[in-house]
Amino acid sequence: MKTAYPISSILHQKTSALWSVAPEATVFDAIKIMADKNVGALLVLSGGRLQGIFTERDYARKIALQNKTSKATNVFEVLSEKCVTAAPDDSVEDCMRLMTEKRVRHLPVVEHGNVIGIISIGDLVNWIISTQNAAIEQMEQYIAGGVTA
Repeated sequence: MKTAYPISSILHQKTSALWSVAPEATVFDAIKIMADKNVGALLVLSGGRLQGIFTERDYARKIALQNKTSKATNVFEVLSEKCVTAAPDDSVEDCMRLMTEKRVRHLPVVEHGNVIGIISIGDLVNWIISTQNAAIEQMEQYIAGGVTA
């Protein structure tokens, strides 16, 4: 299956809402936003610039397992600063490879220094499944004589 499509094709199918938090926010505030919005990660933005990403994994490993409290800890203390990002013209395949190699589940998409979206591993899986289903449907129609070569 061809996965050379740009990641921007997935972004166009998603809602344009980007959920973020300021570095000074408490971890409690961040996890409350994550629960309210049903997302597994928040962009950490300061002055419109990406400072990092805060994920459920960060909470589990850097708060819960280290006996810190979410109400007394600021996001900047525990965020993933070395944030792996993608560009809108990066291919789906490249993004899948990057997420697998770096062991990340969320990938901010950045263009000219601005975050324009975020892709999750679930987004990639759903895109691949729908692409495969469309290809199978076309093949079935072709075999059945519904599509001309």
